[in-house]
Amino acid sequence: VEGGWFLRYMHANGASMFFIVVYSHMFRGLYFSSYSSPRELTWIAGVAILLLMIITAFIGYVLPWGQMSFWGATVITSLASAIPVVGNSIVTWLWGGFSIDNATLNRFFSLHYLLPFVIAGLSIVHIAALHQYGSNNPLGINAKTDKISFYPYFYVKDLFGWTIFAFFFAYFIYYNPNILGHLDNYIPANPMSTPAHIV
Repeated sequence: VEGGWFLRYMHANGASMFFIVVYSHMFRGLYFSSYSSPRELTWIAGVAILLLMIITAFIGYVLPWGQMSFWGATVITSLASAIPVVGNSIVTWLWGGFSIDNATLNRFFSLHYLLPFVIAGLSIVHIAALHQYGSNNPLGINAKTDKISFYPYFYVKDLFGWTIFAFFFAYFIYYNPNILGHLDNYIPANPMSTPAHIV
């Protein structure tokens, strides 16, 4: 694919950047007590979005089918076997057989494509719940005063933030694209050889 390296690095590092943004958004919510009444629905929708993001990221990490992908998938999906009675059946269902193979990749590829649309739908629910009561503030009180207009104040602030982020993001894409990943994932998956650093 023409420019495939750019798409690959932008996708992988963009996902990491997205998590950084979401975690900072969550810590802001924790600091301002945005989980408390009357904004519980907003918080619950946000937690659901986070869980779906984690699942989507894990599934996406498995798709390159390198050593870390294979062994990461083996370890994480095997955790379901700890569930009493039905655990082993859940693992077999996740794998699509008795070991991680092409059936697992097919399932994970489909889910990695589908789940971002579910996340987008939940984001709409998150925003709709937010607009019911509005954003929280450090004092936790509802101010009846006029709000600051979006343009030019928030527009310029966001434009400045995006510009700084673009330089930060470009550094990872062009100069250090693998720093947030595992180089072992460039080694093709081999069920007979566990990576040395996880033995």
